[in-house]
Amino acid sequence: MALKQEFAEYLALREKMVMPAPWEMSMVEYRFRTLPNPDFIGKPEPIFSVEHKVISGPNGYLPIRIYRPSDEPNLPIMLYLHGGGWVIGNMDGFEPTVRSLSNKGKFVVVQVQYQKAPEHPFPTPFNDCYSALEWVVRNAELLKIDATKIGVGGDSAGGNLAAAVAIKARDTGLVKLAFQMLVYPCTGHDGSLPSAINNGEGFGLTSQVMRWFESQYAQDDADLDNPYAFPATSKNLSNLAPALVVTAEYDPLADDGRLYAEALEKAGVKVIFKEFLGAIHGFNALAGVAPEVATEVQQFLADGINSYLKGSI
Repeated sequence: MALKQEFAEYLALREKMVMPAPWEMSMVEYRFRTLPNPDFIGKPEPIFSVEHKVISGPNGYLPIRIYRPSDEPNLPIMLYLHGGGWVIGNMDGFEPTVRSLSNKGKFVVVQVQYQKAPEHPFPTPFNDCYSALEWVVRNAELLKIDATKIGVGGDSAGGNLAAAVAIKARDTGLVKLAFQMLVYPCTGHDGSLPSAINNGEGFGLTSQVMRWFESQYAQDDADLDNPYAFPATSKNLSNLAPALVVTAEYDPLADDGRLYAEALEKAGVKVIFKEFLGAIHGFNALAGVAPEVATEVQQFLADGINSYLKGSI
């Protein structure tokens, strides 16, 4: 399918903005230049409540936000991990996305502001996210959620972190996760995959930038084969939480998500997979650019999660 017009116009606008490559700027400037743009991410929709808290993580305090679609008790919950290549991004940039998911799915969502590379490379962001899951599990009663319906999810690097957290949750027996939601996740680091080559330039995220992100996150070569850093390197994907995997047609990471979904299925894990045609990396958080597409993917994700929660698949 051809690139959707909304995304073509968005990419043309970005091209006019002429931003230097990440490695050509200081980290301070790069993060400033990539702060959330309301015209791109859209306006956050109303929701019953948003609670701001700070919890103790393994390396310091972690800000979190708790989104509730209603005051109904014993709702399911998703720990949501935002994208940004482990280097940029914050909770503000995914505020419209998580509110939409919470309202559509009728489940609680918790966002966490994990620490970023390169100052805090792997395993710090991963440990922060796993610690946030531990906090959710320990505080199920305080959160008034159903402790048997806890899941993880995220976009891009957040999808990587969610997949990795799901693996560790299985390894440690912390909790039997009800689902893992992986939206155009970075699961490996293979720049030779067809999508990394065919979609490597011209569609927003480039393969060169993706490789740079990976080098900032995994600063030790040994981390490249660590499934907590790159889940696709895992030798054992069995007994993981049912997965919901979404990819975009014009995304360097399209094959990351597709191949990981196939590997999960081969390992006996339930998988719901969909590639959104005509879409680019990041489209789930571009409601201001393509509101109909964002609504479609968020409804698909909410419905998929609920199909797992209700045991209908």
